[in-house]
Parts: sequence; structure tokens; C-alpha cells
Amino acid sequence: MTTRPDVFFLPAANGEQRLCLFHAPAGAPRSRILYLHPFAEEMNKSRRMVALTCRALAAAGHAVLQIDLRGCGDSSADFGDASWADWQDDVRLGLAELDRRVPAGPLWLWSLRAGALLAAADWGRPVNHLFWQPMASGKLMLQQFLRLKLAAEMAGGASKGLMEQLKGELAAGRSVEVAGYVLGASLANGLASATLAPSGPPGRLAWLELSNREDATLMPASEQAVTKWRDAGWATQALVVPGPGFWATTEIEIAPALIERTLEAVA
Repeated sequence: MTTRPDVFFLPAANGEQRLCLFHAPAGAPRSRILYLHPFAEEMNKSRRMVALTCRALAAAGHAVLQIDLRGCGDSSADFGDASWADWQDDVRLGLAELDRRVPAGPLWLWSLRAGALLAAADWGRPVNHLFWQPMASGKLMLQQFLRLKLAAEMAGGASKGLMEQLKGELAAGRSVEVAGYVLGASLANGLASATLAPSGPPGRLAWLELSNREDATLMPASEQAVTKWRDAGWATQALVVPGPGFWATTEIEIAPALIERTLEAVA
């Protein structure tokens, strides 16, 4: 039988709240896992896949906490009001709640795409990392997001100089609208400065990427990043798993093999 998660609002600063889902482990906790979601619409596209994985992890004995960051999902504030510092505070908030519910056990930060850029920081304690299709550069993630606006304007012939205009607005401290999201300068600048570099005491790192090609290998940028983590003393495992890029597909899709490899990685 699948146990329903505990859905609740976690009190945050200034009277705000963060929507959380806690998936209690079956039996004694084998580990504690905090999930950090990807950027903007990728969060919504990946909800089904993440929910299935949370259930599988809990059934295997892992305690999992999901948190909607400030301005995302059903948490307080609008997306355009959030900053990178707000999201870092939310990670600390999630870690504290996980400590309260499950005081002991190995700790994992599980993240998808830009969520990995948020996770890769020194949290003042030993952590392990589970990266799903991580972005190695926040600057690249920001460019990819801004290109959504560029693509939408191309049909009308208004795309010339648009990228420079958007970057100029953000540099001047003003917000821009992209694909239905208002992106504030503070969040954009924080994202652009984030890199996927090892930080804090070394632990375990599981780096999982998806591809529909049978002979797929890690991308060169990923290989370089994994090497940096390994050289910094992290026990690394990097795999390419068969499956679709569910965070960006038109229809909601899942990657069963990724769930299986995830269970193996945190075992």
C-alpha cells in the first residue's frame, strides 16, 4: 500500500509559508533526503516523475522532504519577488524541518537541473548529493530561460536585439517577463553567479543524466565537473540512464530507469 505524504505549510520569515510534502519511510530511516526542484516551468513538468520517485524512496526506507521554494508552487510570494538568497534560506528551512522529523541518519540533497546549483553549497554539515541532469553553470541556465522569450518573439520578427535588451533590464535591476514568469533581477543575478562546484566536507555524489541514445556517455562539460568533485575528495558515481528529458517534454513523461538508479545510488 502506498502511504500518502504529509502535506503541510512550513512557517517562514515575515509571516510567509512554504508548502512541503513529507514522505515517511517504511520502517527505520535508512537516510534523510531533501529535494530541491528545478527552475520555473521545469518544476511543474517534473512533478509526476518526482512524486513517483519520492514514493519509491519512502518504500525503500528513506525519509524524503519536498519543499516549494519562495514564489514557487503553493508557497508564499510571487516568483518575481523571490531572490537566490531567499531560496538558500529555504534550503536551510527544509534541512531544519528534516532534522526535526528525522534527527539522525545520512543526509542527501537531491536536486534536478538548476536545483543542483542551489544544492552545491556549504551547509555547515556533511551532506551527500544526488544530481539529476544538473546544470553546471547558472549563467547558462539563465540564458536558456531567456531564450524562451526570444523564441516566442521570433515569429513576429521582434527578436532582434531582444536578448541584449533583457540582459540590460536585469542589469539595471528591473524585472523581465519570460514565458509567463516575472523574473526579478535579484534572482537572475544570483542564478547567473552560481556554479556547480564542490563545497563543504566531501561526501558521496551520484550524478545521473538521461538520454534516449543507447550509446550515450556523459557530456564533456559533465565529465569535467565530475572530475572536479572527485579531485575534491568526493566519492563519485556518474551514469547516463535511458529515458526522456521529462522536465521539458510537451506531454508529462516519466523515466522508470532513473527511479531504479536513484534507489541504487542512495542505498
